[in-house]
Amino acid sequence: MKILFHFLTLVLFFTSVHAEQTINHSDNWNQWRGPTRDGFVADGAPWPSTLSEKKLSLSWRQKIGKGYPGPISSDTLVFTVETKGKNEVVRAFDRSNGKQKWETEWKGSMSVPFFAWKHGSWVRSTPVFDGENLYVGGMRDYLVCLDARSGKTKWKVDFMERHDSPLPAFGFVCSPLVHDGHLYVQAGSGFSKLERETGKSVWRTLIHKGDKYGSAFSSPVTATLCGVEQLVVQTRTDLTGVHPADGKVLWKKPVKAYRGMNILTPTLFEDSVLTSSYGGKSLLFDLAKKSEQFSISQNWENKQEGYMSSPIVIDGYCYLHLRKQRMTCIDMKSGETKWISSESFGKYMSMVTNGKEILALDEDGTLYRIEASPEKLIIQEKRTMSDSPSWAYLALSGNQIFVRELEAIACYSW
Repeated sequence: MKILFHFLTLVLFFTSVHAEQTINHSDNWNQWRGPTRDGFVADGAPWPSTLSEKKLSLSWRQKIGKGYPGPISSDTLVFTVETKGKNEVVRAFDRSNGKQKWETEWKGSMSVPFFAWKHGSWVRSTPVFDGENLYVGGMRDYLVCLDARSGKTKWKVDFMERHDSPLPAFGFVCSPLVHDGHLYVQAGSGFSKLERETGKSVWRTLIHKGDKYGSAFSSPVTATLCGVEQLVVQTRTDLTGVHPADGKVLWKKPVKAYRGMNILTPTLFEDSVLTSSYGGKSLLFDLAKKSEQFSISQNWENKQEGYMSSPIVIDGYCYLHLRKQRMTCIDMKSGETKWISSESFGKYMSMVTNGKEILALDEDGTLYRIEASPEKLIIQEKRTMSDSPSWAYLALSGNQIFVRELEAIACYSW
């Protein structure tokens, strides 16, 4: 009996260890714009029925340094990134009570160009969590791999040193992507594939030299277009498709933007890609494939101009926050503007959806609950979540909403 008891004890011990080490993050906000990188929550994920303080209550709030990265969650932790003096700091908080579990920092501050000073020189890139590690982009073109449980640094890549590339004027802005066991990121004056375990380069493409303002703003997404898996990448000058295996550029389309400010994450629709640029227009491009060659053609253009806020597409309609601080709805099939809001908003808006409603966090700290309707803008509720600016992407996980204020992280539960 004693032998059996010890055996069962060991089984339970190793089972519990394995359970702790296996993090199920299918319902977690593990990367830029959520599980599928398009603003959608996971299928069947909880959704708040109201923004009322009685139903959606503040669970905890912690002060942190300034920054733009959106919060990222695991089953038990939520991660934040900030600029603190001349350093960049990553923190992990217990989701249940807000207690800090660890913090890691490195030197990494810089100053952005004078015309962007009003928006601050704080860290920008949103990390990605792969179930074990957290991959964090630092302003001085660093990519750092941290153990998500302890905060210990596993490896660090200095892209300027690796590729002899200049410091990007706006810092490391792209949010890293994890796909098929590798990392993909726009940094070091190009687009790179890296080994997750070591940070070693596998390939590098879309290399640009002599660019006055350095690396790109936009974050890549994965797609299957015309039956071919690929990475869709918006550089400062081009919209492109890249093969993940070897970095081959499958197709490329120039997109004009003032000072190369192609900021939005590419938006996918069937075998087409939508983008909208600063000083440009909203454009939908169709992909076609004959033999092994891709072709790309413009389907439609719309004069409505996006800027920094990536749109979401629901049932064939695009909901986009505009540079002129309005919202619009565009028919993805025809390019027709269905409506433009009479109400104005802040300069940035992050949007999350369950496919029926939209939670939109305005730069001024107001959270809107919006019915996804092509008929008109239907604001069901709104609530002030922060008295300070909120430029970070909203995050939903389980029955919690995480709001990254300029100098705080707040958790709301229902």
